[in-house]
Amino acid sequence: MSASLTAAPARVRRQVEVRKARHRLYPVTVVYTLTSLSLLGACLAAGHWQRGLTCYGLGFAVWTWIEYEVHRYILHGRFPDGPGHLQHFLHKNFDHLHWEHHARPWDGNHVSGTLKDTGPFVVLLFGGAQLFPPWTASLLIAGVIQAYILEEWVHHSVHFCRFKNRYFRYIRRHHLYHHSPKGSEAGYGLTNGFWDIVYATRFPEPIRRALYARKSSARGATLQRAA
Repeated sequence: MSASLTAAPARVRRQVEVRKARHRLYPVTVVYTLTSLSLLGACLAAGHWQRGLTCYGLGFAVWTWIEYEVHRYILHGRFPDGPGHLQHFLHKNFDHLHWEHHARPWDGNHVSGTLKDTGPFVVLLFGGAQLFPPWTASLLIAGVIQAYILEEWVHHSVHFCRFKNRYFRYIRRHHLYHHSPKGSEAGYGLTNGFWDIVYATRFPEPIRRALYARKSSARGATLQRAA
């Protein structure tokens, strides 16, 4: 993988950006994790452990699909401003966030969302869950928001950390190539590549071979040509 895809520019004060990103992520992590685990604990205390654990676990699986759909069709969509309230809302709340992240992927202010960005949608989801039997949809949403927190920390780590385990090396190469000029229209999975396979948005086979090859010299040469 080329250096331009794995390292921040020399002018970037990396530790400053790391702190900025984490300070944005800490409140979301605390609020959503406490909410998620409190609902799960209340469900288990009420004796509905089978239903609760099943729906909670399903929420993690559902999140992988939501993650892909939101990244591809909302964060990578364009919402031009217009006279309508909906058009203006979409433009104001979505259009700038992810495009600025792609323009400045090491900017700590654009790596993750905040409570202000995601809170209204979480409230709507939990409100809608009340239409379903107790400890079903509400636990599914609890699993979804906990999975979202895990995804945000994976995304943070991809941009700022260098863990050596096999999964992290895979997802880091996968996501950082998505930030390259030729990779931005594919590889929408943030924690996995499953839905890219389902929806045929994987990187081309030569790129995949180069990304996940063990020999860094061959990988770097191929990616330099592709990017």
